[in-house]
Amino acid sequence: MSVNRRHEGAPCAATTLSCVSRQTVPWDVAQPKLLWQSKLVLLLVLPIVGTGLVLQTHWWATQLPSVASWTLGLSLLLGLIVLRVHAATAAGACTGAVLTASLMFSTVGFPYLPWHTALPPVLAVSLLASIASRIGRDRKEELGTAEARHGRAAAQVAANLGLAALLAGEFAQSWMAGLHWLTPAMGRPGMVFAPALAALAEAAADTVSSEIGQVLGGRPRMITTGRAAEPGTDGAISVAGTAAGIAAACVVAAVGAVSLRGDASLFWVATAGAVFGLLFDSVLGATVESRGWLNNDAVNFVSTVSAAACALALMAELAHVRVR
Repeated sequence: MSVNRRHEGAPCAATTLSCVSRQTVPWDVAQPKLLWQSKLVLLLVLPIVGTGLVLQTHWWATQLPSVASWTLGLSLLLGLIVLRVHAATAAGACTGAVLTASLMFSTVGFPYLPWHTALPPVLAVSLLASIASRIGRDRKEELGTAEARHGRAAAQVAANLGLAALLAGEFAQSWMAGLHWLTPAMGRPGMVFAPALAALAEAAADTVSSEIGQVLGGRPRMITTGRAAEPGTDGAISVAGTAAGIAAACVVAAVGAVSLRGDASLFWVATAGAVFGLLFDSVLGATVESRGWLNNDAVNFVSTVSAAACALALMAELAHVRVR
């Protein structure tokens, strides 16, 4: 599975559940050719989210200034903390603050409380990733897969949080509201945010499974063939890495379900979507990423898309069951 890694100056992180792996195609050859994919992720996320954030800030500032103040203040504070602990570069911290503010505005409920927005699950993702990246760092440095000390870049942050911000936004919400086959499921508390929460939970599961798997995972096996593989092989998974990823997905989904005033359905749909995305991420690592067709940021973004798509499919099934 893919973890957010530096784009240059070090071996690439692989897409595995068990560990962060090195690319089959040499890093210095493959990655510069694929940097356009990281830029594309930013281009897909930031213009839309940034424009929406400006409009949301203006609306809330004129209608309910306290919401705008809390949202912008807490998002900025989170960005500064992330920068201070070197969890992200300056651009990465700024991108994270923008995405967090957008998610918070999009999930405002009444009575308004900042912790009843998307802020808690975003914090859970950040905290889990930070803790996992520090576990067994010496071992990861020996493998050449340790997180860069200056932290994640803007594209890496966008690849993990960007889709959630897009799905929680007004355009995506209007689109989902127009899908009549989802209408019964959308009536459940907080279910409208299930795809976005699934994307957030998958991002946490991805990072945690990779970080923990390479330290505790032992000898992994290829997800596509079941054959034993060397640690660091694209698409190789282990029991420890997979279990850690599922646990992380459960934590983020549970935090999100509570903070977004959802019910058990929101938790299970988001968790199932995240686990599906986690496994799909490893399949991508064993196939397209190992061949040098997709880079780490692209794989991360596509994996969150798969998690959200799975959540939508489960919502459709819930709607069908409720209709029957």
